[in-house]
Amino acid sequence: MKLSSACYASMLLFAGGLTGSATASEKSTYGWVETATFEPWGTEVKVKLDTGALTSSMQAEEIETFERDGVDWVRFTVEIEDEETDEVVSRSFERAVFRNLLVTGAGGEDHRSVVLMTICMGQTLHEEQFSLEDRDDMNYPVLLGRRTIQSLGEVDVTQTFLHDPNCDKDSQLIRHSDHDYDEDIGI
Repeated sequence: MKLSSACYASMLLFAGGLTGSATASEKSTYGWVETATFEPWGTEVKVKLDTGALTSSMQAEEIETFERDGVDWVRFTVEIEDEETDEVVSRSFERAVFRNLLVTGAGGEDHRSVVLMTICMGQTLHEEQFSLEDRDDMNYPVLLGRRTIQSLGEVDVTQTFLHDPNCDKDSQLIRHSDHDYDEDIGI
């Protein structure tokens, strides 16, 4: 028997109501587009949950690698439209390079630095891997890949903007080091 997406969504909502309120450790359902904030910056950004990507990617310009105390670091600028204020805002960051990524596609090969950044999704903070890429010409300044999605929960491809970012100093932080990735996501 086939269920329509509206019927399925209603069943999910009804079943969720039967279990009581969700705890921070339970996973939620997210739409294919959501808003999140980069922390501690607090700028609200539109994110696309991209099941076709393994690693999350974020808008970054003026990417410059350097060495600090024998460790590879990267300096970059993020210039995005704040979804809350509609203003274009910019901030420079310096992060240790978590790893280097080789992306191969129709346009050839691209080498990218991957850093750990913290985003707020719903009421939870997530420290995640982000490859740095100039995404000025893209619709979404941030893509969340399967590694990040696995820690969030399910994606309902018929929905958007199911969660508003609402984190504070007491919000749960899920650290990258706490992840136990399922081998089936393509690591």
